[in-house]
Amino acid sequence: MDILNIKELEQQGNEAYSMHTIFEEKQSEMTVKVGHVVIRPGETVPLSGVSKHEENEYSVIVKGSLVTEIDGKQYRVSAGQATYIPKGEEHIAVNDGKEDCELVFVMVG
Repeated sequence: MDILNIKELEQQGNEAYSMHTIFEEKQSEMTVKVGHVVIRPGETVPLSGVSKHEENEYSVIVKGSLVTEIDGKQYRVSAGQATYIPKGEEHIAVNDGKEDCELVFVMVG
């Protein structure tokens, strides 16, 4: 068993968000990545354009809420809810609230 303190992990991101990769494992043709993201109030991720990746993305909102846009449709996601974004799906996330939006994600590809 491994126990990690997220605050002690290398931080990635920019002025809009901070991210920590918690675990990443590659087995033959499959990769699993688990991470933690905090999106600051008023920020959009990515800063410009859209996100698109070759992995399926599973996320659980731990704190706050955000609006995500996928294929021109907007969805509000709040603490206690989970999302699934299939690989190749273009998407953005906007924290339109007044508090940080915190989520945990799993990327499987």
